[in-house]
Amino acid sequence: MRKNSIKNTRINGEVMKELSVIIRSEIKDPRIHPMTSVTDVEVAPDLKTCKAYISVLGDEEARKNTLAGLRSAEGYIRRQLARTVNLRNTPEIKFILDQSIEYGINMSKLIDDVTKDIREEKEEETDD
Repeated sequence: MRKNSIKNTRINGEVMKELSVIIRSEIKDPRIHPMTSVTDVEVAPDLKTCKAYISVLGDEEARKNTLAGLRSAEGYIRRQLARTVNLRNTPEIKFILDQSIEYGINMSKLIDDVTKDIREEKEEETDD
């Protein structure tokens, strides 16, 4: 199976959906922040490994605790994934912190600040 085949894309989507359900509703670890989301999943073509990109809305301490909680629950998550997704092999899951959403929010704030300054300068020029 090729990396970007239709089958692989479908498997990635299904694993991502099930992982988000498992993390949101089935794991009871208090270290895992309630605002944790699965942003992307990359299952290897041989179905042996899986990279799950996790986004946590919170401070740095919440991110570290959430990753620690998810890594300690990898076995449970993999077992639950095997029950819900019908695959020949259930992939080993590696959780990776995804900071793209936070980066996007920061960039949006910077752009808003710059455009606000430009608007204020234009308003001052028109008032003169």
